[in-house]
Amino acid sequence: MISLTVGVCAYNEEKNIADCIDSILTQRASSYKLLDILVVCSGCTDGTENIVKEISHRDHRVRLLIQKEREGKCSAINLIISQAEGNIVALVNGDNRLEEGSLEHLMRPFNDPLVGMTGGHPIPVNSYDEMIGFAVHMVWELHHRLSLNSPKIGELVAFRKDGISLPTHLGSDEDNIRMQLERKGLRSVYTPNATVINKGPTTVTDFMKQRTRINIGEGYIKKLYDYDIPTQDRSLVIRALLDFLRKHGNHPLKIAAAIILEASARMYAKVYVALDKGDKAVWCPIATSKDIDMKD
Repeated sequence: MISLTVGVCAYNEEKNIADCIDSILTQRASSYKLLDILVVCSGCTDGTENIVKEISHRDHRVRLLIQKEREGKCSAINLIISQAEGNIVALVNGDNRLEEGSLEHLMRPFNDPLVGMTGGHPIPVNSYDEMIGFAVHMVWELHHRLSLNSPKIGELVAFRKDGISLPTHLGSDEDNIRMQLERKGLRSVYTPNATVINKGPTTVTDFMKQRTRINIGEGYIKKLYDYDIPTQDRSLVIRALLDFLRKHGNHPLKIAAAIILEASARMYAKVYVALDKGDKAVWCPIATSKDIDMKD
């Protein structure tokens, strides 16, 4: 049976962390055994650490790991890998929540020894009615449709931990893990039934910050390692977009606005990377992407 460690990366998540951990603990498992949940609190200044401590007293599988300063997600993941008891490590963000059965779907592909990494299907709570909410849904639906053909793994992932170590001066994490495993001859699998609930930004400013940051990270993976990210492949993106339009083509203004925002973020990131301004290990948090139980 697969032995599993779930790592949770958290920064000031007192509103979300209890629900996040509970959504992990209540998963029904048949193909894996959950050995531990490692919650890395990085530079938290709210009540996140105390909440995790309280939960750990009720369930010994939950362990709190404290980083006094924010060192970036790659540093937190390295800490999780070093402390993990399981052979497989799954990563969940502290402001996300797993739906029932998600870990089971995420784990099943590892019965194949050639599978090195799996990724789940993020579903945002943002409203389709608002322009930015629509853009958030559009981005994640494009990721979903693209991943059905060429996995783009992020937000909820699991991987074989052996030999994985992330450079802590860069911001990209999941893509770097995938690259390392694929270069060892292992493959990545998208598991669309492993669903994770998240919340995207609700303002234009925060949407642009998030999308620019992500595109910069992907740009540096290509620049430094010559590794191709599926979402940077125009043909794959266009194919996913055409598929999306078949379902949502009756919202032309919202679609046009989302395309303009994403294209602007990609253009800025392309110039940023070309000028080699440097990726960042620690980015400013996107405040409006919290409170996943709240609609826009």
